[in-house]
Formats: sequence, structure tokens, C-alpha cells
Amino acid sequence: MDKDVVVELRGIRKVFNPGTSMEAEVLHGIDLSLNKGEFCAVIGPSGSGKSTLLNIVGLLDRPSAGTLQIGSQETTTLDDAALTRLRGHTIGFVFQYHHLMTAFTALENVMIPMMAAAGFCNIQIAQRALLLLDSVGLAPWKDNLAGNLSGGQQQRVSIARALAMNPAVLLADEPTGNLDTKSADLVFELLRKVNREQGTTVLFVTHNPALAARCDKTIEVVDGMIRV
Repeated sequence: MDKDVVVELRGIRKVFNPGTSMEAEVLHGIDLSLNKGEFCAVIGPSGSGKSTLLNIVGLLDRPSAGTLQIGSQETTTLDDAALTRLRGHTIGFVFQYHHLMTAFTALENVMIPMMAAAGFCNIQIAQRALLLLDSVGLAPWKDNLAGNLSGGQQQRVSIARALAMNPAVLLADEPTGNLDTKSADLVFELLRKVNREQGTTVLFVTHNPALAARCDKTIEVVDGMIRV
């Protein structure tokens, strides 16, 4: 794999309920390469396979066939423990719904991935979490419970949390879908800032054509295939 390619899919298929009357093939031989520092929009109608594709790239689901390489690691032969380690250190996630721990503070939510990886908490983890909150403009709200923040603020906390392990790849699945226009634009610009300043590769699923047009390139998924 070229040294600039951070994600490479070859012949990826995904079949749900194989061998049953409910069998359904959702992805049909996907070939896709993502380079370091690319900011890619993924578009397509509902049910086209966008989220399934993102789940496979994010190592949340296994393909039924094909190969997936993240960096120098071919992933399809890894066991669950190895996939969990690779995912935790290489991939960040931002979803349409923020999935924060609402009874925890903003700072604590950002600390969680680092604490899980280290197995403990220390001042360095807290300091990094505060820096990440500051980078998304939320340092003054560090002690606020996540459940008391606005929707836009919660999504910004989720971006800070996604960056906690300094991932090479950031996967964003409709991260602006539940936000008003102003908040959506702010979240998009934060993702762009991370992409430009840190060289993080971003895969951004959206139904918003205006946001897709602001990405470096667009990947259109139609009926489980990439339209070129």
C-alpha cells in the first residue's frame, strides 16, 4: 500500500443474515482508498449502505468478503481484541447523536478514551482533555454536565473526545444532522480545522449537499456500490 494511503478497501462485501431467508447483501465489492489528510464526503440516499461502509472502515463490523487495510495493518484476519486495540488508537468517531455520558462533565467525557487506554487517570490525561476542549471552544464549560449543554456544544465535546487518542482517521456519520444551520457550520469547520492542522483523514457522511461541496472529494454510494 502506498505510504500516503491510510485506509484501503478492496472487494468489500457485506451480507447480513447469510444462508437464511432474510439474507441481504448491502455492499457489493467496494474498492476505496483514502490518503493521509483527505477530507472526503460520503453521500447517497438512505439505505444505500453509507453507514455500513463507515462501520466497516471503523472496525465496528466485519466485512463478509474482501480486505481492509488501516495503515500498515491488514485487519480482516485480526481477532476481536486486536481490532479493539487498533480501533482505539487509530480511529475517532463522531456520530449524529453525540453518545456522551450525560451524567459526566464535558472534561470527564473527553478523558474517557484516554483513561480506558491507560487503565488509570493522571494529571497529563486531564491536561490533554482540557486542551482538546479549548480547541473546540469549550474550556469554560469543562465542569458542566454534558446533559446540560446545548446540542451544538455536546457535538463539539464529542469531537474533542474523538480526538483524544490523536487518531489517523476520523469518521463522522451525519454529525450535523440534528443541528441548526449555525451549529452545523461550526461543527463542520471544527472538523476542517482538525483535518488541516493535524493532517487527520476525515470521512464525513452527510445528506447536506452544501457541506459535501466544501469537502476535498465526494464518494457517492448508491445501492451498495460506489458510483464513479
